[in-house]
Amino acid sequence: MKGFHLLSSALFACSAAAIGQKSTVNFNGTGMLLASKGASAQILAEQDDWPAVLRVCDDLAMDFGRVTGTNGSVTLLSNGTTPSLNSSMIFNATGRTTYRVSSSSYSKGGIVIVGTIGSSTTIDRLASEGKIDVSAIEGSWEAYISTVVADPMPGVSEAMIIAGSDRRGTVYGMYSVSEQIGVSPWYYWADSPPQNHDSIHATNTTVVQSSPSVKYRGFFLNDEAPALTGWIDAKFPPSPWGPGFNADFYKTVFELLLRLRANYLWPAQWNSMFNVDDPRSQPLADEYGIVMGTSHTEPMDRATKEWTVFGDGPWQWNLNNESIYPFFVEGAERAKPYETVLTMGMRGSGDTALGAGIETDLLESVVNAQTQILDNIWGNASVQNPDIVPQMWCLYKEVQGYYQAGMRVPDYITLLWTDDNYGNIRRLPLQNETDRVGGAGVYYHFDYVGDPRNYKWINTVQLQKTWEQMHLAYKRDAKTIWIVNVGDLKPLEEPISHFFDLAYDMDIWDKDSVPRWLEMWAAREFGSAVATQTAEVMNNYSIAAGRRKFELVDPTTYSLINYNEADRVLGEWQAMQKSAQSIMDSLPTATQPAFFEMVYHAVTAAYVYYDIMISSARNNLYAEQGRNSANTVAQHVLNQFAHDHELTAQYNGLLNGKWDHMMDQTHIGYQYWQQPMRQALPGLQYVATLERSLAGDMGVTIQNSNATVPGDDMYHTLSSNALTFTPFDPYGVSSQWIDIFSMGTNDFAWNITANASFVSFSQSSGTISPNSSDLRIYATVDWEKCPPGSGMVIVNVSSSENADTQYMAETEYGTQYSMPQLMLPYNHTQLPSSFNNGFVESDAHISIELEHYSTITANSSAVSYNVIPGLSRTLSGVTLFPVTAESQSTSSGPALEYNLCTFTNTTAGGVVNITVVTTTSLNTDPDRPLKYAVQFDEQEPQTVQYIIDQPAGANPLGWTTAVSDSAWMTTTNFTYAGAGEHTLRVWALEPGVVLNTAWVDLGGILPSYLGPPESVRIL
Repeated sequence: MKGFHLLSSALFACSAAAIGQKSTVNFNGTGMLLASKGASAQILAEQDDWPAVLRVCDDLAMDFGRVTGTNGSVTLLSNGTTPSLNSSMIFNATGRTTYRVSSSSYSKGGIVIVGTIGSSTTIDRLASEGKIDVSAIEGSWEAYISTVVADPMPGVSEAMIIAGSDRRGTVYGMYSVSEQIGVSPWYYWADSPPQNHDSIHATNTTVVQSSPSVKYRGFFLNDEAPALTGWIDAKFPPSPWGPGFNADFYKTVFELLLRLRANYLWPAQWNSMFNVDDPRSQPLADEYGIVMGTSHTEPMDRATKEWTVFGDGPWQWNLNNESIYPFFVEGAERAKPYETVLTMGMRGSGDTALGAGIETDLLESVVNAQTQILDNIWGNASVQNPDIVPQMWCLYKEVQGYYQAGMRVPDYITLLWTDDNYGNIRRLPLQNETDRVGGAGVYYHFDYVGDPRNYKWINTVQLQKTWEQMHLAYKRDAKTIWIVNVGDLKPLEEPISHFFDLAYDMDIWDKDSVPRWLEMWAAREFGSAVATQTAEVMNNYSIAAGRRKFELVDPTTYSLINYNEADRVLGEWQAMQKSAQSIMDSLPTATQPAFFEMVYHAVTAAYVYYDIMISSARNNLYAEQGRNSANTVAQHVLNQFAHDHELTAQYNGLLNGKWDHMMDQTHIGYQYWQQPMRQALPGLQYVATLERSLAGDMGVTIQNSNATVPGDDMYHTLSSNALTFTPFDPYGVSSQWIDIFSMGTNDFAWNITANASFVSFSQSSGTISPNSSDLRIYATVDWEKCPPGSGMVIVNVSSSENADTQYMAETEYGTQYSMPQLMLPYNHTQLPSSFNNGFVESDAHISIELEHYSTITANSSAVSYNVIPGLSRTLSGVTLFPVTAESQSTSSGPALEYNLCTFTNTTAGGVVNITVVTTTSLNTDPDRPLKYAVQFDEQEPQTVQYIIDQPAGANPLGWTTAVSDSAWMTTTNFTYAGAGEHTLRVWALEPGVVLNTAWVDLGGILPSYLGPPESVRIL
């Protein structure tokens, strides 16, 4: 993997523990003392403030205790009356009877006054007296200010003030302090230990935190069996209707969301009913300050299972609207007292299409009926105000086809556009759609069940892709709702945190921000001492896991013989695992569970999974080649299969089984899109080690070949004892390997010789026994000694063994074969002295990472190419900024230009094939499909529209292959004039095109998953 570099930024150096937050506290003794090991922070709030605020006062008091060892105290200010707002569900679910936390045995520390504008007379008084300035946030959504004020009230000389524009603004202001002092949002859900500080001081500064970038920011608990449901079954009593997804569970989810500065939830729904399983859950959500919703397939605040349990007749509007209509009414009436985003529209039963085709009239009648219901309950004026009755229509899968067919909903309904379930947004607002009062949003996926394959096991999210897609959505005005499907919630802690940090303040995270963000995340969760190393591991993990979903990786994915691809990829995973192990071993015992859950398990399990798949492929290849070592490799696969189980058991058993069953998801043995019912290895083969091969005891094979000599197989000419290397040249690989191995029952000595002094071997002789490991020998050409021009070197590989019988003496290479010979062609090519700043051919191809351009032509102040590190299967993505730019053309748009030098004189058909690899982004504007153009030398540029949309909301042509491979790959061909210097130009013709690599094929590209490694680049 590539090196890891952090970019300095004053913004991100402000606080050791809080991600993207402006610092209001410090540990160096500057400013007012808030808390210490012997002094208790004093938190003051008014009893008539929101229950959400008062509850978090308790959290903040206990967070001070988590960090210093001394809990803060909470005092509620009152005028002698009883509280005006109901906290009964909070008290019920938490077991508390009051918000007053006492720390009377400790001396008093600093005072923190918290309150919500309009709900706290203290805050309102401080504002009216000019002691705090709330003008920047008053009337805003979820904003707050934090400052230090002298003489805020009688008897108080100084206090830290946190004032929110609304209840969640105040909550976020307090939780920002919690995070800054060293309490992770994941202290419960991922067991992150708090930091420890002797004292905490309030910095004498004023922070104004404006409204979040996205209004509603939430996740969807979905696809929640077997893992999350198994955990629920083990930890919570069942409801009368199924698993115990109750208020005791959801209170932990609500708190997590708020600590992550989120506000919105689609609850679990596969086998549960949020409002029915536990009647406490909905009012508890409201008291916490969580906005509830239901998924794209659950209209009018009714869970899917509610129809199964309580519905009457089929879930078909055209056949049964008389029963469905009152079902909708009950859902809307039940939601009215609470902050809810209502799902509009309707899909078929079980998250399927509503009908066989696009029946626009049918769905319009559903929405009209739903609107009538809401009008009857809230009144027309309220329904048309999204601040009072927020509604959304999710254009998921075929529902987008209804929109394409012309169906529209009122402007006050938010259009929730979706990705393709694989992280590629399908549609975003056009210019004529950005004025809708309901706005637009995005439903995104970190987890999915469906074609081409489920991905539910461990984290496969490429953070760079998340940034690129959500940055595109934000700039295209899809920022009313961001909701992400997170499956079981665990083990997706890292991408969930990243997603919500983007949603909260998108403007502070740029295209280079992922490594910076990762270091801050690692410092928060595991401590600053291991932050840089952990961030490097997880940055590399993000790229490697993003190449292909684990569930789609099988023994055929990576090439064992071409470009050393499988060994390189496995080596990358092994290096990550070793780093993760080193970090794990260095951590305090208290930090190890969190690191195991969020880093170590994912990295190690991924390495083991890759080892199983690649070693299974190796076993099959070795068995085909007759190697005795095939059986050893088979045993290694079995050992790693057992290791996979051990990792699962270790996760489930962590902390005395706290997360038991959370890692129950099967992941080995997929046969089609659905999960395997039981883990099952790929097929393994064994060779008969008690019997000698018909070709003798010694086998020989070479890089880029499946064939073995001596002997016959389908990969080389019958009865031939020769194999031919890929041609050597000065600009290709520095060496190629030869494998020598046992395929018999006797010891043998081997020897390698070549008829040219400029060819050397890493080892030229040795002895191998039937139980020995295979030997890999590297052949290298010394180009300083190699004569000019082209030629062929003959390499002989001979064996000798104890010929104690006439038969053994006569059958050194079996009864019909002879000594293996390896043909080593070489091309001692020379570059023109004038060539520079470009790429050089080797083995009839050139491979280019497109960020390594020679120059950019037709530079423009209106649009420019930007490199997004890591947004690729190999190195980076190159794309146009701003993403709102106009379409480009080959005549006036900027082009990436690459200087090339080739040595191949002629090609098949006289053409050169150029393949451009891009990310899997989709056409988010139907009138501006993604396109690029390519030109070879001065031939006419060819425009490539590589994504062809289909009607009725269907995925584009070739989508299954593209998302499986994590890349679109398209090939154009040009006339090839012969060896010499050439020029390649590539244009991105639309923002949203993300260019990765280009392969210039002169007939030498070999099959592989990632393509050939980058060619030699002369600077």
